[in-house]
Amino acid sequence: MPRINKSIELMELGEPAYVTMVMNELTYDSGREWAKTWADIIWVDFEYNIYDIVGLAKFMHGLKDGGLTASGHVTPTVLVSPPSHCRNPEEVYGNGWQIRALLMTGIHGFIYPQAQEPEAVKAYVTTTRFTSQTIGRDQGLPEGFRGHGGEKVASEILGISPAEYTDKADPWLLNPEGELLLGLKIEDQEGVANADVIASIPGIHLVTAVMGDMVM
Repeated sequence: MPRINKSIELMELGEPAYVTMVMNELTYDSGREWAKTWADIIWVDFEYNIYDIVGLAKFMHGLKDGGLTASGHVTPTVLVSPPSHCRNPEEVYGNGWQIRALLMTGIHGFIYPQAQEPEAVKAYVTTTRFTSQTIGRDQGLPEGFRGHGGEKVASEILGISPAEYTDKADPWLLNPEGELLLGLKIEDQEGVANADVIASIPGIHLVTAVMGDMVM
């Protein structure tokens, strides 16, 4: 079966995945316009922009209604930077509602800002997973935090059943059948010092260094 997440499919083939960032208003109409983007990944940044989850939900519906991508996927991959940081587990768990709410819109994953502590990164992975997923427990990952009830809209956007969504909404490569792509931004000395450990945590696939905050 073809991948739901276009960027994961490309990476499995050893191909690059190209990224663009949405800078305009998130609406149903803008989603329809972005449905034919040249990019494989659309990055929505809420770290320092208004946290417009209603707009994001409309944008995702517009993306789907805009028609299949040239590669035959329902939508391009959509990754979101939430308005919280991945500095310590307390901050991540305290803002886990953001992760759950964002996933309910049908997005494909995250680029979480300000990664510092390895335990915070484990907490991040945990907040994205359904409690029913057991892969990775033997690698030190806690039980997932997502429960029943948030899969209906997301599954409709992705073109699968709620039951399929529950199985597939899990981090790749941790789960070979997973369709979520979990990324991080390392932006300061603390994150750099822990970079090797952070990058090796099961469920993390994408790590990017951000120079702006590093300079500050």
